[in-house]
Amino acid sequence: MINELIDFLRRSPKFYIQTHDFPDADAVASAFALRNLFLQRGFIPVIVYAGELQTPTLFTMIERLQIPLVNANEIEFRADDYIVIVDGCKGNKNVTDLPGDEIAVIDHHLVSNPEEVKFTDIRSHNGSCSTIIASYYKELGEPIPRDIATALYIGLEVDTALLTRKVSPEDVEAFVQLFELTDHQLANRILRNHIQTEDLHFYKYAIDHIRILDRIGFCYFPHGCNQNLLGILGDFFLALREINFMILCARNGDFVNVSIRSEVPEWNASRIIRQALDGIGNGGGHAEMAGGLIRDAKSFKPDEFLKKIEAILQEEELCFQSLHRR
Repeated sequence: MINELIDFLRRSPKFYIQTHDFPDADAVASAFALRNLFLQRGFIPVIVYAGELQTPTLFTMIERLQIPLVNANEIEFRADDYIVIVDGCKGNKNVTDLPGDEIAVIDHHLVSNPEEVKFTDIRSHNGSCSTIIASYYKELGEPIPRDIATALYIGLEVDTALLTRKVSPEDVEAFVQLFELTDHQLANRILRNHIQTEDLHFYKYAIDHIRILDRIGFCYFPHGCNQNLLGILGDFFLALREINFMILCARNGDFVNVSIRSEVPEWNASRIIRQALDGIGNGGGHAEMAGGLIRDAKSFKPDEFLKKIEAILQEEELCFQSLHRR
């Protein structure tokens, strides 16, 4: 797809590369590396996001690698501006519909191809979007600069939890491709130092209030916690032998953010969160990890939500067992 996209974009050399609204390391790395590919061909792409940057890992990565990101609120878009979406998909609630013409989607989540988008490269079997962008460099015979390789390496490592979650042969190939090119001193510093002291009270609250029910962990933050930290906490609790499926919810303003982590094959996190939020919000992600948003925080009842997910998990397990008995 990348060659066809490059040819098409020659009609308008200035365009935008959009990440999902609350970009993580994989989204930023993918946009940064894609921007470099286009810069080498005389284009003038601008990386934009419509939400906010939340994690210390991301701030350090952006600062040290000098990654140029612009908040969409600072730009006056035109209806005919071309937009390339990376690590997200048009139509998803975590990707703001900006003014402009979304002409391409590059993603690795479990999403459906948006029919109105001219170019799509959706590889849901890949553990990271960085893997997809790295494959473009290989396809085009383009050398990967050290800063770009470092960004992609970090994005790949973060989204696959250091190659322990949803790893495909393509991810391993990309890891090998990037390993020798990466600034490991910088990458290791960023990967190791992914929380800050002010986050520790969230850990304490979660440890004090977690509920564990037959392999399922649940914790609700009534006073808020950002979505990215919810995911980090989910991975933290999944390390417990007694937990195979972790649900974290946090009331943030008028909404409730939901984060799920699963290490049980029959409990697909993406499918489960979509069922759990049907009619009250939106969600999606991967089999091992998913996130979503409940629109009305005032009506949210943690106990009822937990019971709803427990019922869905029971149905999923019965369905999985039935399929494997055939």
